[in-house]
Amino acid sequence: MKVFGTVGLPGSGKGEAANVAEAAGVPVVVMGDVIREECRRRGLDPAEHHGRMAGTLREEEGEDAIAARTLPLIREAGDESGADAVLVDGLRSTVELDRFREAFGDDFTLVAIRAPFELRAERLDDRGRDDSDSDLEALRERDAREIELGLGETLDRADVEIDNTGTLAEFRERVRELLDVDVDTTVDTDDAAVGGGPA
Repeated sequence: MKVFGTVGLPGSGKGEAANVAEAAGVPVVVMGDVIREECRRRGLDPAEHHGRMAGTLREEEGEDAIAARTLPLIREAGDESGADAVLVDGLRSTVELDRFREAFGDDFTLVAIRAPFELRAERLDDRGRDDSDSDLEALRERDAREIELGLGETLDRADVEIDNTGTLAEFRERVRELLDVDVDTTVDTDDAAVGGGPA
């Protein structure tokens, strides 16, 4: 079974890559779900405590805690679906990357999804957020937090890169090629817009 992990800054297109995978019958495991589940287990609101819980898990169980908890979910998704591949959404640190490479060896591929700041900000704004200087600053701060957690170095260690600055149709096709799946490639007229979607 092949395992594809995605890494990228907010708005780069990770969520759209996951949508493409699901549409093609490739199971998707979201690392953030591990954190949300632990929040609920402890009686906390995931929306409010997500970041803090991620830190707590790392303090209690080690820097690779979230990756370690994700491993059985990946194997379970592959076994239950019978699929030849699983996509893991949400790698951030090199510690997580090392844990997955140790577990899956050559069957693990890290995919960096890249897009410039301005395009990512535009995509996030298209989600319905207020396009203001404060929101742009919030995105810069979020980028800085992600990079501080190790996302920048993880991006640099990717096996494959997708430059997500073209059309949505082009991005979807690139993801399908990477996953080696053949599905209906008919696209809506909206797909002609620049950008591979947010996430």
